[in-house]
Amino acid sequence: MTALTVNFKSVIELTDEQFFRLCIQNPDLRFERTATGELIIMPPTGGETGNRNAGITAQAWFWNEEHKLGKVFDSSTGFKLPNGANRSPDVSWVRKERWDALTSEQKAKFPPICPDFVVELLSPSDSLKVAQDKMKEYQDNGTVLGWLIIRKSKQVEIYRQGQEVEVLEFPASLSGEDVLPGFVLNLEPIW
Repeated sequence: MTALTVNFKSVIELTDEQFFRLCIQNPDLRFERTATGELIIMPPTGGETGNRNAGITAQAWFWNEEHKLGKVFDSSTGFKLPNGANRSPDVSWVRKERWDALTSEQKAKFPPICPDFVVELLSPSDSLKVAQDKMKEYQDNGTVLGWLIIRKSKQVEIYRQGQEVEVLEFPASLSGEDVLPGFVLNLEPIW
């Protein structure tokens, strides 16, 4: 099953509040919204992908609990990016000072902030091209470090601000570099 994109912009443009309510009223569906207002209905992941997403989130969460440098989010969190898109990375992290600058209301809904760090784990229902475009969108909106993990080919694409995409073949681990100092993602359970 692949994502379904619905373009009804010529009929109605959803406000941020309407989009938030649509998501809340349909908890069994996962929505994203492009910068041009198209609504994307995302299929749920399968068990294998969901388990691996949980493992990546857990590793990031445990690192952050130790260092307390920001906030870690799972794939159910939607962010309102500066370009107007609403996106939900599989795993994301926002520096503490940027998160603390948001109001309580902004934190409770879809935070109007682009994560500093994102991970997308390509699932069997995902298109590689669409995932790569999403990673570039995160980068264009302020993400400093991003990892696109492609299990099928055992590759990782690393997205860094101001640099070309780096492709690693079957790495055993990934470093959080200066963005997440001391964080090392063990990829053994992910492969």
